[in-house]
Amino acid sequence: MTKRFLAAAAFVLLSSTVSATDIGATFETACPFGDCAAGISLSYLGEFVIPTGHMENGVEFGGISGLDFDTATGHYLAISDDRSERGPARFYELNVDVDACGLKGVSVVKQVTLKDKNGAPFAARTVDPESIRLGKDGIYWGSEGDGKALLAPFVRVASPDGAFVREFKLPAGFAPTADKSTGIRDNLAFEDLAVAPSGDVFVGVEAALYQDGPNPSLTSGSLSRIVRYDGATGEPKAEYVYPVSPIPQATTKADGGNDNGMSEMLALDDHRLLAVERSYAQGFGNSIKIMMMDLADATDVSAIASLAKNDQRVVPARKSQVLDLRAIGLVPDNIEAMSLGKAKDGTDVLILGSDNNFSTSQKTQFYAFKVLRRPQQ
Repeated sequence: MTKRFLAAAAFVLLSSTVSATDIGATFETACPFGDCAAGISLSYLGEFVIPTGHMENGVEFGGISGLDFDTATGHYLAISDDRSERGPARFYELNVDVDACGLKGVSVVKQVTLKDKNGAPFAARTVDPESIRLGKDGIYWGSEGDGKALLAPFVRVASPDGAFVREFKLPAGFAPTADKSTGIRDNLAFEDLAVAPSGDVFVGVEAALYQDGPNPSLTSGSLSRIVRYDGATGEPKAEYVYPVSPIPQATTKADGGNDNGMSEMLALDDHRLLAVERSYAQGFGNSIKIMMMDLADATDVSAIASLAKNDQRVVPARKSQVLDLRAIGLVPDNIEAMSLGKAKDGTDVLILGSDNNFSTSQKTQFYAFKVLRRPQQ
């Protein structure tokens, strides 16, 4: 049964800091990369919060790490990154109550358990769901894997009831290794998933593979790979380099940590995508920037084993910042989910969602923007 989070709405009004961003405030990037056909314009529609600790069907709600719009139902699919520890690995169907006047609420319609290849719920810590998209033959979703446990990341297709359908092929060089010479870094792997209108599927790692160079630092970025798949066959077609920016904020605590990485992608067409660069610095909080990238002239690096030991010319994806959430007066949490959608009044919207890490110091936060303009082919 659909439930309204009226208590959550009250929680927002009582405890949220007042945003400097007014409903209807408009933000435009007219010519990303100098390409005015790629212009994008967004109008802010508001924020809605579900507090940590909310229970849904006896299982704690949270960990929202991916989001996609289902045109058939008008609802959104949202995946939780619970590693089958608080409940079975799962995704949700959400109703997002938004129109041209603002974001009014988010409610859970149903909860679906993801199944392993044997048809059973995933055992604890055997999966790390991070991304979800609707494809032509089912629900595409990604697991980050586990670098410490040497569990490889994967992209799979599930049926609407969560059952296993098929798995995409993992390219060479991505599987974790015990000596950390190649492969994914722990907790920095398959974080991003996007489906293009053509049916091609893009999968991105949060930061560089071990063989491709270091993590981001305050002075240098990181070379993240994006795999382009044939969505119909699950076979890799190409790989591109996305240059993750340096960490934008130093920690304000002694011995505190900070990071930056690509936490989500969203295809606008067959070569332009939006990407979320999500940074965290202890004592400061999250910095969230939305970038537009263009893969049209990017080099296919699938045959290059190591970007760090490469002498070939490589053209990375072009990128241009289109929105900095802190710069427009918002106080974002750990944004890991992004989807285009359509409100019930026909308004085109962009929805962002946060992973609360099931922490009482964080929250499941949704932002909505009206899409006034988007790139033209």
